[in-house]
Formats: sequence, structure tokens, C-alpha cells
Amino acid sequence: MARIVEDRPTDLAFEPDEDDREFRRTIRPMPTPAQRRRLERAARAAAKQSYSPYSKFRVGAAILTESGRVYAGCNVENASYGLCNCAERTAIFTAAAAGERRIRAVAVYTPTKQPTLPCGACRQVINEFGPDAVVISVCDSARRFETTLPELLPHAFGPKDLA
Repeated sequence: MARIVEDRPTDLAFEPDEDDREFRRTIRPMPTPAQRRRLERAARAAAKQSYSPYSKFRVGAAILTESGRVYAGCNVENASYGLCNCAERTAIFTAAAAGERRIRAVAVYTPTKQPTLPCGACRQVINEFGPDAVVISVCDSARRFETTLPELLPHAFGPKDLA
């Protein structure tokens, strides 16, 4: 079994004990407070670029890659609703197009009173590039939600399942 090494919910790190023979996850450093603030600012700014004429729900996202770069994205709607793209996926696809392959953290901003977490499709795409990513959701109030992708998408299907 893994045990929690640090109490703070935003900085969970796990250390294997003797019974945990399958523990193989590499612990990556958590985003610093400055990186978290940078991600949140980028997500808020990206929401202003949202193309959301149908829902009027402006969403912005920003991702921190393993290289330390931040990529932002907004939601893009389409009259054929199934062709809409979420902010998180826009940011991730932009990073992938730039050659990035690892995500450390994702921040999502919604203009709501409660933070909104990524949808299932976005969680799956985050898993492709950041299976241990930190996920931060912020909104117009002081409320925020911070967790990790394994908490949001336990037992995720990913590249390891195709081997």
C-alpha cells in the first residue's frame, strides 16, 4: 500500500511501503505557487477568447508542460454541437502541436460561483499526456478545487493498456 507522505491536499506525494510491489509511478514535482498563479491567470485570459455563441459559457484552460511552458486554450463551439471543443483539449492540442508530450498541471477557469471540473472527454485526453497531472479549477468566487487526475479518473484507460 502507498502511504501519504505529506498532509497538504495540494501536494500529495506517495511513498511505497514493502507491500506495494506494483508501485512504479515516478513522482514529479508539484507546480509551485507561482506556477499555479501563472496557470490561473492564463486560464482566465483564455476564457476571454472563447467562441461560445450558443451556450454563452466562456471557459479557459492552461496547462503546464514538463518543459515548464504554459499553453492556454478556450472552448470553441460549433452549430453542430458535437463538433465543439473544450478549453482543456484546445490547450492540450496546442501543446501537442508544439511538440510537447508531458503535462504536469491543468488549470480550468469558468465564470461561475463554483469551480467546474473537466468533463470526461477532457479527463481522458489529460490522461494521455499527464496521467499524474494536478488539476486546478477556479471560478469567479474565492472557491477553488485542486486534485490530481488519478482522483478524477481512477483506473484510467491509456497508452499502457495498448501494449
